[in-house]
Amino acid sequence: MDHTDSLLGAYGLTDARDRLLSADAPLAELQERCGGDLPGTLAIPELLALVQQARAMGLKIARSFSAFDGDAEVSGFARIHPLAEGEGGGCEVLVENWQRSPLTPPSAREFAEKIDAIDRATAEVSARLDARQRLQVLSALAPDAAELQKAATEAPGTTWSTLVELTGVSHHQPLHWRLLDGATCRFAGSARNWRVRLIPLGPDAQNPAGFELLLIAEEPLGETVADQADSAAPEALPSRLVGTALTPVLRQPVARIIANAESIRARLAGPLRDEYSEYAGTIASAGQHLAAMLDDLADLEVVETPGFSTAREPVDLADAARRAAGILGVRAQNRDTVLVVEGERGAAVATAEFRRVLQILINLIGNAIAYAPAASTVTITALAAGEGRVALTVADEGPGITPEQATRIFDKGERLGRDSDGGRDGGSGLGLYISRRLAEAMEGSLTVSAAPGGGALFRLELPAH
Repeated sequence: MDHTDSLLGAYGLTDARDRLLSADAPLAELQERCGGDLPGTLAIPELLALVQQARAMGLKIARSFSAFDGDAEVSGFARIHPLAEGEGGGCEVLVENWQRSPLTPPSAREFAEKIDAIDRATAEVSARLDARQRLQVLSALAPDAAELQKAATEAPGTTWSTLVELTGVSHHQPLHWRLLDGATCRFAGSARNWRVRLIPLGPDAQNPAGFELLLIAEEPLGETVADQADSAAPEALPSRLVGTALTPVLRQPVARIIANAESIRARLAGPLRDEYSEYAGTIASAGQHLAAMLDDLADLEVVETPGFSTAREPVDLADAARRAAGILGVRAQNRDTVLVVEGERGAAVATAEFRRVLQILINLIGNAIAYAPAASTVTITALAAGEGRVALTVADEGPGITPEQATRIFDKGERLGRDSDGGRDGGSGLGLYISRRLAEAMEGSLTVSAAPGGGALFRLELPAH
């Protein structure tokens, strides 16, 4: 059917067990096409939810209604009137302005964006590449990708494909990115197969300004808590079960939950009503929050390990600031927030560990984006601090911070009430605590004060190179 069919309405009657007892022809036909009988349990999920809600509350419901009927959409305005027990305890159902119209398939661009979102949620290794596919920064969540992350850290600027073994690809590298997108690979330290995603960055996909590299495991991690418990020393077991042991075990199923919820939200598994799509989005957000908390628990155990230390290498703070801003660019755009990076490359070079500096920056900038007002500016500045020190500052335009809050903000588990701020989730309360411990491990410091003109100003100081 390539046009819209419209009827005045369709009437039906249900009983106390939500069985459709009688119905006008349009409603009866939709009931049968959804696999139901007449009489029989109401088989139209969207309408069944409204009937159950009206019957449970004992109130009339009147709202827009839509349902999917094969390759078409049925829509109208549903009026649900619950009946008293003496009248059968069911509901009268009236759908006014009944319309049946063809579905509009998503555009190729919309479909591609949904696939990208699912792959980002599932990826256990992510990286930023320049226009020539050279590594800028690589982050690995999977424990069996630790060797890959170490190799990337020790060889910045190398072509990413030299660090992996591409399956079935024998041509000289680097290949055109379209030939690598979707390929499979393996790398040292992991027994799993990995799928490659290369997402071009910039407005021109033919001449990208860079790439987002995602590696998605084709198999779940074979490690279990029991396996780790057997191999762990008895005295180390209690702490390992909190983060280091549980995190790799839980990360894969959590990633699958996020990916499945994103699939439902994006309607890739089939048509879905808006409210159910929103429910799936809530599930995906909760999964992402849980994944972040798992990462925090793992990092917490690392920084609290006796003798924990970091690498010592030259780190250009202006370059680190620009990379962190690039990683968080999409999140900032979603809140209409402008990220401003100040400071010339080479003017502030620290002796520190690049990935730890980047981790601190991502935490500070991410907090500024989340808790400052929408459509505001976050300013990241790299500067010389005198007496053999260099610094990075992150200033937002939020409500600021009191001296009393400044004394507590770096405490373990401290959220300063952010978990109830406008409904936004305050996270685990470990990010700033971990960031300060990392700064101190690099012989630096992390402090907070009021920003000029309002807002909070975080300052990371490190030894100059």
